[in-house]
Amino acid sequence: MNPNDSSPSTSIRQDNVLRQTLSNTPSDHASITTTAHKDDPEKGPSPRYSANGMVVDGHPDQLGSSDQSQGGRKEELEPDAVKKLKAKIDRRLVPLVSVLYLCSFLDRVNIGNAKVAGIAQDLNLTPSEYNWALSIFFIGYVLFEVPSNICLKLVGPRIWISTVMVIWGGIMMAMAAVTNATGLLVARFFLGVAECGLFPGVVYLFSVWYTRDEQALRNGIFFSTATMAGAFGGILAYGIARMEGVGGLHGWQWIFILEGLPTVLLTLVVFCWLPDFPETAQFLTPEEKELAITRLRIDAGPATETHFSWRQCRMAFTDWKVYMHMIMYICSTIPLYSFALFLPSIITAFDFDPLTTQVMTAPAYAVACVATLLCAISSDRTKERGLHFAVPAFVACIGYVLLIVTRESSTGVRYISLTIAAIGNFCAVPPMVSWFTSNIGGHTKRSVATGAIISFGNIGGGIGGQIYRANDAANGYVRGHTICASSYGILFVLILITKWLYTRENNRRDRLTPEQFAKEAEGEDLCDLHPAWRYWT
Repeated sequence: MNPNDSSPSTSIRQDNVLRQTLSNTPSDHASITTTAHKDDPEKGPSPRYSANGMVVDGHPDQLGSSDQSQGGRKEELEPDAVKKLKAKIDRRLVPLVSVLYLCSFLDRVNIGNAKVAGIAQDLNLTPSEYNWALSIFFIGYVLFEVPSNICLKLVGPRIWISTVMVIWGGIMMAMAAVTNATGLLVARFFLGVAECGLFPGVVYLFSVWYTRDEQALRNGIFFSTATMAGAFGGILAYGIARMEGVGGLHGWQWIFILEGLPTVLLTLVVFCWLPDFPETAQFLTPEEKELAITRLRIDAGPATETHFSWRQCRMAFTDWKVYMHMIMYICSTIPLYSFALFLPSIITAFDFDPLTTQVMTAPAYAVACVATLLCAISSDRTKERGLHFAVPAFVACIGYVLLIVTRESSTGVRYISLTIAAIGNFCAVPPMVSWFTSNIGGHTKRSVATGAIISFGNIGGGIGGQIYRANDAANGYVRGHTICASSYGILFVLILITKWLYTRENNRRDRLTPEQFAKEAEGEDLCDLHPAWRYWT
């Protein structure tokens, strides 16, 4: 459904109040124009304003709709200029951050390839020590994610992301020098500390550069590189593992060195090329900056707060939406990260030899990459998030159930089941992250909430590192598959409940009287609590 359906009569009453409340609402930007001229035969009908401050055509039935494809025209925004601006931003932002995430995801999950290449035997790791090496990454990741996003807001994405990149790339390469379990655990912990700044930082960055109906596709392109990392990483590991003995190093040591090096080399590119915010973007002309700011302000409606606010920081931790999305995120990351970390081990149980196993990780990831992009495109075009999140969760649940019931079947059948699980795992992520960034207003609140949600959710990565045990390989990892299927079953129910709660709140705000609307619109830094805000469902 559209995020802002309402009855004409209620919206007309609210529009009059909105014109007063918006004019008194503090904002770092210039105000949204809310004064309409009287109908004039030459100028046409006077513009009318939706409940989120957007200009729509004069027909009363359109009032209250924040659906930007159906609401009519956007005030003073030329479609051709907007199209050119988006293309320019896309060229500057999307390819670069996508490559960065490919490097990041490759560096965090290549320990699975290193295991196949012999790291466990060379370091004399017990099965428990290996599992903890997987999980401890997420302990560092979770502890420092919110502080990292606050630092990103204070110093800017360009400087902060460049800093964390050179640190995690250096740690990745230094892991080639570990000689025991303790060294591996320490390195993985600090790798998580360093990498925690990228994913939530980019998700937040998209939310301040793109309107809400544009974010899922960009998040989809960005996150699809995780599947590319899986496919590319398996093939790359196949080649690198054959370097066993070169320079006196093991194959797994070369995996860490050669897969960490590109991250360090890209740091200079990021520092010179990555933009911070539209207001300070040097690659945009003054006219393009104004257009970028205006269209984001129109999309934000009343939630136009861009200044740093400690009050918004506190609001992020008193909002039920943040906690609901935390729970959904962790239900998604438990199976997602266990899949990424243990895929080589799962495929090894299909009776492939170690080198073939590295290659066979690629097809499942490749199919998941295509499916992830299609899901993201559909989510933006339909302006819907909940069902685009729920359906992949259901598909993943089915995939894991099939892995359990087909464990005695042929290799081909088991691999198809694995691919179905891969599709669900990765397709769920773009609508998931676009859903909460679309429904949290205010730059500071969104930044802190994004960090908090992703931080808590990545506890699932720590759990995921423990659910596939070496002694379960003989029975096809039934225990791990059961936990993943159950997690997605719970997630499916939570998504539907959240979608219903958002719909109910939108309907409640649509029914507000002018007096109730004015009362709820009082105060500063209301963000998405402003009664004119409508949630994406």
